[in-house]
Amino acid sequence: MRPAMLRASLSLAALAAASIVASCASPTAQVEAEARAEAERIAAEIALQGPPVALNQSVADSAAVYIAFARDMATIEGGFESPQAIQAALARASSYDPEQLSRGLIAYASILALQSPEFVQGVRGFNTPESTRRRIVDEIVADPKRASRLPGADAAAGLIIASLQTDVEALSRAANSIENDAYNIQNPWDPRRGWAVTQVADRPGRLAAAHGAGEAMLPPAALTARLFAAAHDGTGLATREGRRAPPYPPAVENALALAALAALGAAGENARPNTDALQFDWTSRTCMQMAKLNLLQCLAASRPNYEDIFCLGRHVVRDLSTCTRGAALPAAIVTVSGLTTTEVVEEPPAPRIVIAPDPEFAPPAPRITPAPAIAPAAAASPARTPIPPPPGAPARSLTERLNTGAD
Repeated sequence: MRPAMLRASLSLAALAAASIVASCASPTAQVEAEARAEAERIAAEIALQGPPVALNQSVADSAAVYIAFARDMATIEGGFESPQAIQAALARASSYDPEQLSRGLIAYASILALQSPEFVQGVRGFNTPESTRRRIVDEIVADPKRASRLPGADAAAGLIIASLQTDVEALSRAANSIENDAYNIQNPWDPRRGWAVTQVADRPGRLAAAHGAGEAMLPPAALTARLFAAAHDGTGLATREGRRAPPYPPAVENALALAALAALGAAGENARPNTDALQFDWTSRTCMQMAKLNLLQCLAASRPNYEDIFCLGRHVVRDLSTCTRGAALPAAIVTVSGLTTTEVVEEPPAPRIVIAPDPEFAPPAPRITPAPAIAPAAAASPARTPIPPPPGAPARSLTERLNTGAD
């Protein structure tokens, strides 16, 4: 073959090979271009939505401590069969840290608030632009009450209050059962009375154990994972719907603030100082500290086994119910209808009704007796002239003369 023809054939072959390579490479380039476009679209949507919901692990840990303890106490019932059963229940119930329970109450309430789609969507409406999100975050950190005025706050607060009410009712039922058993076991016909009235064994040891030695309670890992997922997904917890308008107790205000920061992506691991501060509530903390003190005093004074039952029911289970109710459940709102008028209207005096007497039934006229005539005063009688005694009469004695006035 000639060189010219050879070069022409090689050129045609090169062109054919290039077209084959091009035909094979264009689908890959197209796929890559589509992937880049999709990634850019997703990034743009994320930028429009703002950062995702973010809540740090410590909040889920605190919530797990509270809810695990509260649910465990709600399962205790009366009907103890032995002193050992009483002491086992006391060991479960007494070694708690009041501060942990107080912080866990608010942490759990904040995760409940994140189960309200209305609240989460209302708060995330402030996620963009970034300047607005930053301003709302700063306002909540400066004043937690700000979260109570965000869209959907009444729905989230109602959900918190209604859900905690369920736990309070369960604790109250358990407390009633335990306290009633403390009285019933003392009856002469109760077969347990024989050991119920005997003195508690190792009283100093069980009192020392009740102090808890300051040990912190550990959150159950499975419950913590469930609460952490529910906070970010907005689902997974059994809740009761409700709606409650402000004002709210400080514990609910702090819970709403914590949930709002999470919805704004501002409660992650780098925001623990803020989330830790929002878990402080003076009311619940003081109440639970007093409950623990009352429990220790009750156990120190307790002698027979039935008194330990009473200490368990009154100063653990019932006091936990009371503290939760007082800190997070506001008092009922009483509404009074308004006045129907704004001016004072003077009513006319009632007419006087005079009934004319009926002559037939009229009472007889009173009889008037004339007063007796007044006799004129008699004239003074003249002085009596002494009558001389008749002639021949014996002379009067001195006594007779004095009695008759005779000279």
